Amino acid sequence: MDLSTMNKEQLQAIKTTEGPLLIMAGAGSGKTRVLTHRVAYLLDEKQVPSYNILAITFTNKAAKEMRERVDKLIAEDASKMWISTFHAMCVRILRRDISYLGYDTSFSILDPLDQQSVVRDILKTRNLDTKQHNPRSILAVISNYKNQLIKPEEAIAEAGGFQDELYSEIYKDYQEILYRNSSLDFDDLIMLTIELFQKEPNVLSYYQTRFQYVHVDEYQDTNHAQYQLVQMLAAKYRNICVVGDSDQSIYKFRGADIQNILNFEEDYPEATVIKLEENYRSTKTILDAANAVIGNNTERKPKNLRSNKGDGVKIDVQVSFSEREEGQRVVQKVQELSDKYSYGDMAILYRANAQSRAVEDAFVKSSIPYKMVGGTKFYSRMEIKDLMSYLKVIQNPFDDISFQRIINVPKRGIGAKTIDKLRAHAEQLNSSIYDAIRDADFLGIPAKTVGKLMSLLQVLDNLKEKSKYMTMTDLVDEVLADTGYHDMLSSDKTLEARSRLENLEEFKTVTKEFDNDNPVADDNLFNFLSDMALVSDQDGMDDTAGVTMMTMHASKGLEFPVIFVVGLEEGIFPSRRVQFDDGELEEERRLMYVALTRAMDHLILSRAESRMLYGKTESNMQSRFLSEIPEELLESAGSIAAGFSGGKSGVTPTTGSSFSRGPKKRSRIINTNKTGTDFNVGDKVSHKAFGDGIVSQVKGEGDNTELDIIFNSAGPKRLLANYAPLEKKD
Repeated sequence: MDLSTMNKEQLQAIKTTEGPLLIMAGAGSGKTRVLTHRVAYLLDEKQVPSYNILAITFTNKAAKEMRERVDKLIAEDASKMWISTFHAMCVRILRRDISYLGYDTSFSILDPLDQQSVVRDILKTRNLDTKQHNPRSILAVISNYKNQLIKPEEAIAEAGGFQDELYSEIYKDYQEILYRNSSLDFDDLIMLTIELFQKEPNVLSYYQTRFQYVHVDEYQDTNHAQYQLVQMLAAKYRNICVVGDSDQSIYKFRGADIQNILNFEEDYPEATVIKLEENYRSTKTILDAANAVIGNNTERKPKNLRSNKGDGVKIDVQVSFSEREEGQRVVQKVQELSDKYSYGDMAILYRANAQSRAVEDAFVKSSIPYKMVGGTKFYSRMEIKDLMSYLKVIQNPFDDISFQRIINVPKRGIGAKTIDKLRAHAEQLNSSIYDAIRDADFLGIPAKTVGKLMSLLQVLDNLKEKSKYMTMTDLVDEVLADTGYHDMLSSDKTLEARSRLENLEEFKTVTKEFDNDNPVADDNLFNFLSDMALVSDQDGMDDTAGVTMMTMHASKGLEFPVIFVVGLEEGIFPSRRVQFDDGELEEERRLMYVALTRAMDHLILSRAESRMLYGKTESNMQSRFLSEIPEELLESAGSIAAGFSGGKSGVTPTTGSSFSRGPKKRSRIINTNKTGTDFNVGDKVSHKAFGDGIVSQVKGEGDNTELDIIFNSAGPKRLLANYAPLEKKD
């Protein structure tokens, strides 16, 4: 195996195979290349059987890429090596041994919509209003309990108030329903695997003995449960290699604990630590900007990325009057750069999905092709959910959640009263609705309805048999035909029905890909459903030409020659809710670091003087993160630039820029008196976005003078006197 192209640190990381190893890999430093070569080195040079190697990644896409790279590097058969995400690994472990915990081995995996449905049913049973108790908020609490490996009984015992007690009780109800349905949510996959290992030491011993070399990518993003799982698997041989970057820990809201990587040397005192600081992705200018920003954090392992690509061009800063103009400026820059780069080489990053609207509108109006990551998800569409529910019931008859979705779709004349009787009978027998149907004759259900239920049961039983010898594509065709679902949509001549049929046809693209990779086998349906449940936003990215739009979180692990970061304003990014929490603020700064280091050649940073978001228009100062970038790295274009108060640099407009507007296009009215003292209480003013108003209070002095203004239509606002686009009125 040729290692001649590796730098000194990369080579050391590849050849350090025994004992704990922490690879602190900066953005763009070739960590995936190092990880794959390290695995290949173990197989080829150290003659380690592939059976003894485990590599854990955070996305299916990364796992697939790693396997393909390893296969290209060596001639040996690496098929027995496990390369997968945490969740996919746990599915394999639980599929083999979950019966020890009382679950059926044909368990279902709930998606977020299914989870919300379960919580809504619990709230309904408890006569609680979903407006007061948001199902998604409750699920976030439950997820946090599971990430901390706290079971319902412990949560109830530790509850510190009425809401804690209520949500702990709902957690208990939720787990009981999932158990009865032999269903798991994402967090269960890891929590139950740990429970299995604790309950059955022989099972843990089997995997500890098997996985003598454990690799974990993106270690800074592990939560407590994932950390515990890795500790258990690596305890016997301690040949654990973790790769990560404390500066890219951005998933605290999902339970990620940055201390896992910061404390690695405490967990493994004999650990070797190697830093990968040579960046192969970005120009020196981009890296200098990223280093300057992240240098303001204290909770990190110090390192300094260096580039091997030269200085590159300066970073563009665009300042627009509104979010609509911001979208137009992004389009103008995309059109300018399209002479050198394809649309697929460019990406727009934003803090929250809601910010995408104005940019998307500008793309639509300019006819520039674009694709969105993490927007309305294909698998959340009604017809896809219906089809998946049929497949889940065929695989797992205990799955009442899915069964209730499709029992009367297409309409079969099976009403709510019938379903309630079946559900009550199922609960009495501690069984499933599927089995309860067999007793329908004795439940006071009309004979005509019983006939329809029995007919449905016959269809599902037949489809279960077909699933054992059919490809997934053929099985989908059979499901749509035998259940009458295809006929239901075909007979409906509306455009909506036609669109749904097209989506079902598109779904076959997914099944055909699965069929190409998997020969027909008894467990194909289970494997297919597991794959579908573990799909992430990045897995769904297509390769079609178009500018990519995504949140900064979704961009993690990706790179583009051209990156736009929009919405760089205080209150937007960093978010207003974190501005006075140092820990949360450092997390936001890490997110900025991730966004900056996605760029290879060109980086465009954008902000707006006023922005309408969530139905409210606000004027915010420039983001402190933009102010933390040294001025000499920036080149600005726009209406007006205002630095964050107390920041390291201010940004001044560059005349003659291709994005500067001359006075003929619009005259800018700003307070040119830098002391800010020419506004007094009672002054009538006019603002470009907010309209007419009256000054109610003047606070501060100099650059920090603030005006409280009551606008006729927009209500009270607090603005910086020096930078707000205000005009005095007589």
